[in-house]
Amino acid sequence: MNVRNSFPALMLAFFLCAARTLWAQPSAPADVLQQLQQLATIEQKVMMPMRDGVRLATDIYRPKTNAPVPIIFSKTPYNFNNWGDGEQRGGTYQAALDAVKRGYAYVVQNERGKFFSEGDWDILGPPTTDGFDAFAWMKQQPWSNGKIGTLGCSSTAEWQMAVAALDHPAHAAMVPMGFGAGVGRVGPFMEQGNWYRGGAQQMLFTTWLYGTQTDAARPLFSKTATSEDLTRASRFYDLAPEMPKVDWAQGLRHLPVQDIIKQANGQKGIYEKMIVRQPTDPDWSKGGLYQDNMPFNKPSYWFVSWYDVSSSPNLALFNHVRKNATDAAMRDAQFLVIAPTLHCAYKRATENTVVGERNVGDARLDYDGLIYGWFDYWLKGEKNDVLTKTPRVRYYTMGSNKWQTSDTWPPAEAAMTTYYLSSGGRANSLYGDGKLTPTPPANSQKADAFAYDPAYPVPSYGGNVCCTGTAIQGGAFDQHQMETRQDILVYTTEPFAEGVELSGSVETTLYVGSDAKDTDFTVKLIDVYPDGRAYNLDETILRARYREGFDKQVMMENGKVYKLTLSPMATSNFFAPGHQIRVEVSSSNFPRFERNLNTGGKNYDESKGVVANNKVFHTAGYPSQIRLPLVKK
Repeated sequence: MNVRNSFPALMLAFFLCAARTLWAQPSAPADVLQQLQQLATIEQKVMMPMRDGVRLATDIYRPKTNAPVPIIFSKTPYNFNNWGDGEQRGGTYQAALDAVKRGYAYVVQNERGKFFSEGDWDILGPPTTDGFDAFAWMKQQPWSNGKIGTLGCSSTAEWQMAVAALDHPAHAAMVPMGFGAGVGRVGPFMEQGNWYRGGAQQMLFTTWLYGTQTDAARPLFSKTATSEDLTRASRFYDLAPEMPKVDWAQGLRHLPVQDIIKQANGQKGIYEKMIVRQPTDPDWSKGGLYQDNMPFNKPSYWFVSWYDVSSSPNLALFNHVRKNATDAAMRDAQFLVIAPTLHCAYKRATENTVVGERNVGDARLDYDGLIYGWFDYWLKGEKNDVLTKTPRVRYYTMGSNKWQTSDTWPPAEAAMTTYYLSSGGRANSLYGDGKLTPTPPANSQKADAFAYDPAYPVPSYGGNVCCTGTAIQGGAFDQHQMETRQDILVYTTEPFAEGVELSGSVETTLYVGSDAKDTDFTVKLIDVYPDGRAYNLDETILRARYREGFDKQVMMENGKVYKLTLSPMATSNFFAPGHQIRVEVSSSNFPRFERNLNTGGKNYDESKGVVANNKVFHTAGYPSQIRLPLVKK
């Protein structure tokens, strides 16, 4: 995604990480730079020292005043150099100007090993130490009032949680947006930074790391270079690699998975190490991922979006902090916004917001007002009404197309209602006899069966995803043509006579069997319109070998029935009269998730798969079901 065309130039967060691809700033309007020069003292390529002697490239924009000021801080793996291709770039200048006008210093820093920063890059770097050291350095500056707020979306958000666990006193408040890739484990989610969902790799990281990981042979400046040297050199050397474009719709099909970036002649880096890890590998705990056994004690304004890759774990983390923050005051200093947008696309909402193919109405919100009001309270000490007047949870309900508020997530009015999968044994495709019914099934029902061939996987069509280049376009798309496939089981309620709101976590239990040692089971939640359009709301997956926990791998045996509890989905959607709720069940959703080759092997190093003949059971003894949080009005 070309971020230049995706976001208005207002906050660096929205520039740096919306698509997790290499980033080019828009050209700088002359008046923006001129205003900034009039209002701010500008220091670029300040080499901030870390405890191990590594220096991180930092740009500082601070108001021209003798009074100490609070700081808004963004750390990023992306290129914020102010020059590129002989032109002056403007994204950072606009973000800095917005902050300076409001009385804040704006500080942006590259992670170690990225662009002008020294050291070796790893995903999330070692942000617990680097972030802590950056706070300490900034707090000591004579122009600082000692209070720092962290701000960003995606990669500028993901490091915030783990460093917050260190509880540096200068770290006064957080605004993390689209932050799921910074969450290692929380509640039922063992995703290790969204690398997995249900034990299956989310392939967005393959495409993202192709453009983001740094090669050991990257060019470097001398350690003796001064900030003045680097600022001058940055006019004609921005150190940004120009990666050849890859058709990822084809590139992600390459096997073995561990060689995809190598096959694309990409950079050699951390991908080769990460792809071989298992969900409980201890290396996941060595970096900057937040695990739910870590403390948390920072006031946070959390921003989530429905069509993001990490909606469910993000919401689980919000609830975890609300319950487990170190003291009661911090438990009450947590607020949440859930928008109906793609990853980091909050400010792209319009009067007629279209996400994929679906128009979800006027989803605009005054994000600047919310965020700066938050920072004014925590960083400036202004006596505004941010804690008393801000809704604890502000969420957007699609279908009814309106913002709603609640004291909790999910809203207290949501009651879990069970619908059971049912059929006469022929739920295959849209034209089968699959139903979702509130009545438990009888023992006489036949299992639904389908063949999953990893050479012919169900293609991802829209969805809650980002950053896959040409492979997938995220959002809501009409699935009914996809549902003509025989390897998709389709279960649908009767049309609703009255409208039904679904807001909260959606829980799925399947009873399954297979003649393969291991296979995947996937689920999609769908809103079916009276005219047959079927828009996807959320999706999930479970690799069957992890059905007993992510710390063990237990293969399947032909002829046995196994209970699978899939990672919860989440949404807020109003099913208007005449609409239906639909669930699709299959064994692939590619390339959103890597294909299971069904051999029971390591998968990442395999080039050939086998066909799995899979079954879904729905009887009184094996009641496959979905539990829906339906709101009672």
